Amino acid sequence: MRNIDLDTRVGELRRVINLHNYMYYVMDSPIISDSEFDLLFDDLLDMEKNHPELVSDDSPTQRVGGLPSDRFNKVEHPSPILSLSKVNHAVETKNWFDRMVKLDSRVATTKFVVEPKIDGLTVVLHYDKGMFVRGCTRGDGYIGEDITNNLRTIMSLPLRIPIKEFIETPDNLVVRGEVFIDNHAFDRLNENLSEKGEKVYINPRNAASGALRQLDPKVTASRPLSLYCYDLVVDGGSQITNQWDALIYLESLGFPISNSCVLCENIQSVIRICDEWQDDRQDLGYDIDGLVIKIDDFNLMSNLGIVGKDPRGAVAYKFPADEVTTEVVDISVNVGRTGILTPYAILRPVSVGGVVVKQATLHNLDFVQEKDIRIGDSVIIKRAGDVIPYVVASLPSLRTGIERVFKPPSRCPSCNNNIVTYDDVVGLYCTNSVCPDQVVRYLEHFVSRPTLDIDGFGKGIARLLVESGLIEDVADIFSLDRKDLLQLDGFADKKVDRLLLAIEESKKRTINRLIEALGIRGVGAVASVGLSRKFGSLDKLSKARVEDLLHLDGIGPNIANAIVHWFNQPNNQLILKKLKLAGFWPVLDNEDDIHKGVLYGKIFVITGKVQDWSRNDLKSYITSHGGLVTGKVTSKTNYLLVGENPGSKLEQARKLGVIEIDIEALQELAS
Repeated sequence: MRNIDLDTRVGELRRVINLHNYMYYVMDSPIISDSEFDLLFDDLLDMEKNHPELVSDDSPTQRVGGLPSDRFNKVEHPSPILSLSKVNHAVETKNWFDRMVKLDSRVATTKFVVEPKIDGLTVVLHYDKGMFVRGCTRGDGYIGEDITNNLRTIMSLPLRIPIKEFIETPDNLVVRGEVFIDNHAFDRLNENLSEKGEKVYINPRNAASGALRQLDPKVTASRPLSLYCYDLVVDGGSQITNQWDALIYLESLGFPISNSCVLCENIQSVIRICDEWQDDRQDLGYDIDGLVIKIDDFNLMSNLGIVGKDPRGAVAYKFPADEVTTEVVDISVNVGRTGILTPYAILRPVSVGGVVVKQATLHNLDFVQEKDIRIGDSVIIKRAGDVIPYVVASLPSLRTGIERVFKPPSRCPSCNNNIVTYDDVVGLYCTNSVCPDQVVRYLEHFVSRPTLDIDGFGKGIARLLVESGLIEDVADIFSLDRKDLLQLDGFADKKVDRLLLAIEESKKRTINRLIEALGIRGVGAVASVGLSRKFGSLDKLSKARVEDLLHLDGIGPNIANAIVHWFNQPNNQLILKKLKLAGFWPVLDNEDDIHKGVLYGKIFVITGKVQDWSRNDLKSYITSHGGLVTGKVTSKTNYLLVGENPGSKLEQARKLGVIEIDIEALQELAS
């Protein structure tokens, strides 16, 4: 007998999944995150696997993709545009490999191709005698939507192939690719839409999908769409026998191909690549939610066959979800080092990117108002790599009526001082220079790795010293008394001695790092170097006029005014006086001095994990000393910074003779 309760559960799961498929594929307005959809889908898969009698033809698990929309003409694909099963870590990847070896022993010695799994919209491109004649969406994997006219607006899509005369034109070629919008273009698009009072997009994927499925191609043409191709659906008689050659062939015809694809000799190399990309995906400039691992040999792929809707010889290596949905329990406000009030969401705890997140930034108070984010809302939050979790958007369709509109504070939540606005920047500011929260944040910045790099001076110590009254402004660290420090909880002789020695050593930092440490609005690592070269000392910089500053590259009116304003403030003049009395007053005698102890002109690549350092901290440390960090090893790379569990970059660096260093060697280079 069938279990009525189980029937009901399966039926409800199918209904919910079908609804989300419709919202995602047809309406381009998802109401849950991808990771939560995957959980629902996996639950249904497990139920149907354990109870095969419940499987039906109309189950979402029997589809390859989503429903094609009625707004476009239907196109039948020449062969199914399949999806992929997924793995989430190295153990599952190895298990997938072992299963393939049992089915065909040739897998043990085969090569693999690893490609970025771009978070965009799959398209299928048809060419007849070299002419682009039709383009469609994936749809349900068997029937897609005809979006030919919209695809023609994408500048990187070749309307005629091949682009090189000596290559033979294929009679009939069908290519699979992915249309996407890179992150910078997406930000600019949303800014433009917001200025026009139009609806903004939640993420680049939805922006790309919405653009391709416009009824008016002129709207599509106004969107910054990109394209990468990666599969031969119909090979045009090319007789290509492996995936790597297929990518080379596609590129030779004129199709855009990702330069991040890698040919791997064995499964161990595949696993290293996947682990490495967990961090390196931030350097791509566009969103990927994983990697695609393919057996290179087409004959072997075909022999392994298909199970359900997934080819056995390929798998999607999914990264930990960096976007999830959760609830805003409350909204509070932080006071930053410049006095800006930054709202943040207190969340129902949720795992994102492998980390349990309880808070997320809301960017600024205008963002809360423009996005209409309310206390009690369901929201999408994102965390990628070392990036601070942030709220992407609220989901108004899930409101129950009990949500509350957030009211910005009328006074500083830290010191109860008046708050003001500035014409040239968004946000509210506390103008009290001795506001406790401001001083703590300022002190954290002052002693951080990119600036004075005072070892052992963490956030906890900064707050303790301010709250105990030992520090009123950042310059007070140079007059800390040993006896006073020993009175604090957790401070013994050795800890105090190490801290005081590190503070004394920080006086050797160059003038550009001190200028950056001052925390002037808009003055970062690059601007501080320019100011150092131009003025050579804080004495001269403090007397600079706005018109003097505007001649420098990267210094516009807002930053120039901010610099002049900073040096005119009495409390900042007191800080400068204290620094000079403490003997910390570096001067640039000539331009070469700016490079002493810094990594000027050197190119670095990072691989592996460095204990106690985030990837962003490492990049900031290197760039603040004048170095340049890139994502790929080339003949121009000077140093490879190697941490634990390095990836394929180490092999590439050794082939090119690049110098390998660890974190200690990096710090020695920078000292």
